[in-house]
Amino acid sequence: MGDELWIGVVRHGESTANVAASSAARDGLELIDVAEREADVPLSDLGRRQAESLAARLRDLPEDELPDLVITSPFLRARQTAEIAMEGLGVPTRVDERLRDRDLGVLDLHTAQGIRSAFPEETERRTRHGKFYYRPPGGESWTDVALRLRAVLREIEQDHPGHRVLLFAHDVVVTLVRYVLEDLDEVELMEEAAKAPIGNASLSSWTGGRGAWRRETFNDVSHVHDDRGAEPTEEEPADER
Repeated sequence: MGDELWIGVVRHGESTANVAASSAARDGLELIDVAEREADVPLSDLGRRQAESLAARLRDLPEDELPDLVITSPFLRARQTAEIAMEGLGVPTRVDERLRDRDLGVLDLHTAQGIRSAFPEETERRTRHGKFYYRPPGGESWTDVALRLRAVLREIEQDHPGHRVLLFAHDVVVTLVRYVLEDLDEVELMEEAAKAPIGNASLSSWTGGRGAWRRETFNDVSHVHDDRGAEPTEEEPADER
């Protein structure tokens, strides 16, 4: 174990809600057919295979490059990804609710078309405020998520110096961990977020600490051989599941 802290972040594998959201958008529907509450949405069959692909990558690592600790979002899709990816490695795992997905409030389960139809005033408000600061009624903005992530990352840095900590979470969490660790501003963040959606079962990682972080990899899906690709999140909010 060296002196530097290593932090990795994995987006969960494809979920059944990702599949339903893609289908609803493709069929021009306004609502997404998901029976479970957001916290209970499971992985799809493809999502489980994606997590298994990540497991194979981790098993090939030298012992000193394995994580010392796993921290996962409490949402089922993230916990299932962590369980599959870390199986047999003996790494302690804990759950932290601050790694949960962004709460979409009244927009939950609506496609982009559904939002424009049912909440035209929210479409205008989002345009006016910008998606970084826009908070849907009953939901969270990107900045709200960043605030809880700052606390998590600060605690990891204080409590686990020189360790390797792997997080399992959601696409917006991956994006905003980068925002915090690389000290991006809003313009830089939006430019980076527009380049490519965060892939299911992707791995991103940084080393350093004390405000000086170096990115090792970002949104790496080289280990995922059967991924259909990540879905856009901001035009189809429920795809954040």
